[in-house]
Amino acid sequence: MNEAKRTLERVKNFHYILILEGMAVGVLSGVVIVLFRLAISKAEEYMDILRKFASQKVFMAAAFFFIILALALFCALLVKKDGMICGSGIPQVKGEMIDRIETKWYRVLIFKFFGAVAAIGAGLSLGREGPSVQLGAMTGKGFSRITRKLRTEEKLLMTCGAGAGLSAAFNAPLAGVVFSLEELHKNFSEEVLMSTMAAAITSDFVSRYVFGLAPVFAVHTPQMLPLKYYWLVILLGILLGAMGVFYNFSIRKAQDFYGHIRDTLPRIMLPFVFAAIFSLIYPSVLGGGSPLVESIAGNEIMLKSLLLLFVIKYIYSMLSFGSGAPGGIFLPLLVLGSVLGASFFDLSALFLEIDNVYLANFVIFGMAGYFAAIVRAPVTGVILISEMTGSLSHLLTLSIVSLTAYVTADILGGRPIYNQLLDRILSNRVIEQGRANVKRSRKKVLVETPVYFGAAADGIKVSDLSLPKGTLIVSLTRDNDEIVPYGGTIIRGGDRLVVLCNNDETAAVDEVLDTFCRKMKL
Repeated sequence: MNEAKRTLERVKNFHYILILEGMAVGVLSGVVIVLFRLAISKAEEYMDILRKFASQKVFMAAAFFFIILALALFCALLVKKDGMICGSGIPQVKGEMIDRIETKWYRVLIFKFFGAVAAIGAGLSLGREGPSVQLGAMTGKGFSRITRKLRTEEKLLMTCGAGAGLSAAFNAPLAGVVFSLEELHKNFSEEVLMSTMAAAITSDFVSRYVFGLAPVFAVHTPQMLPLKYYWLVILLGILLGAMGVFYNFSIRKAQDFYGHIRDTLPRIMLPFVFAAIFSLIYPSVLGGGSPLVESIAGNEIMLKSLLLLFVIKYIYSMLSFGSGAPGGIFLPLLVLGSVLGASFFDLSALFLEIDNVYLANFVIFGMAGYFAAIVRAPVTGVILISEMTGSLSHLLTLSIVSLTAYVTADILGGRPIYNQLLDRILSNRVIEQGRANVKRSRKKVLVETPVYFGAAADGIKVSDLSLPKGTLIVSLTRDNDEIVPYGGTIIRGGDRLVVLCNNDETAAVDEVLDTFCRKMKL
């Protein structure tokens, strides 16, 4: 009971302790992500120089191919050493938050850093945001392990690190906070919100100190879209919702294709070979593609070229991410969304008298809607695009297109991409490749949850909540008053429960709480 007693005693001071710890994790994560961004920038800079020489001389082209293959070998060795650095890294963090995955934080931190730099620097169609989230989460986990925090605190610090990672990656602190809560932690309690906000703001300060105050996308939208064109926004949302479902389907098929290649090296090698080829014939599709967004918004690419760019970028993104090379999907999908938005505008302009000044508006609508359809985190998408473009004046239209895309994707039966990816990791037992197996633990942890109005738990007794044996509800907060509950205590909508359980039962407890407390009863 010493572990349980220690856990309960720290609850009283969590509020202030976590804010300070969040700031510490924010500083550390900010430094890690700044170094990560600088490393990618330098790698891309050197590769651009090599591409120019390779296009001029044959022996330089051969040397360039050799360097690309060497990077592929290096990346494959890291992936083989630790399978948890594959892909985005966000599903792995989600898995660890629900105690389905256990990683060695220092190994993932090092291998993911260099593996993602190699993959993105070589030109694979991958983004830095997923690795940044995982690097930040591992920084939070490392801070927790070194300072010997409780498991409950460790998860909170991982949430702080994840938010700080996304914040520093895109100079988007609010998006970092909302994404961590909406997608990872699934808990909007005051303690989690304030600590994650402290981490995200601190890491954003570190990032802006190095990279400056300019937004990631220099997309200028001088005028707001007139109300008479809002029906176009809804149509665009429907299109993006359908395309988002197809995107997730394509990711699954790409992973199925690579699943037939058992050896890691040829699987990783394939997109690197295409990176070398595209470097010489069509370099626009390489990398995350953030400069493309500015070119598209500036009307520098014609409709036919946009459609060609979309097809090639789309296929290459599938080849890159499906291989398991370390790298995320945020930036590539945002670029694809911007292409869809611009193409939709150009097609609409053929039939409607719509001023060309609104092209940039549809570019950012495309990014937000496509993100909402694929990731199924519409609030994060709206805030992320607003922060990345440096403009909050389009919140209404961004919200409309995101909500429409989200609902369309849901009606079509599409699954959130990170849930889909996590299920694949767990079902294929990738956790057993290059890392320690999941360990059962008898350590005590606290799980906190709100009770939604109209949920199954609203109006029932504590004893009727079907929690696993040995689990205890230790606190019930109602209208800012803390109640020590017993079996006959009636749970009400708006209450906040704190549950004490064994660490290895967290997933089961969370599933029960999700069913009884976090869903409306129909």
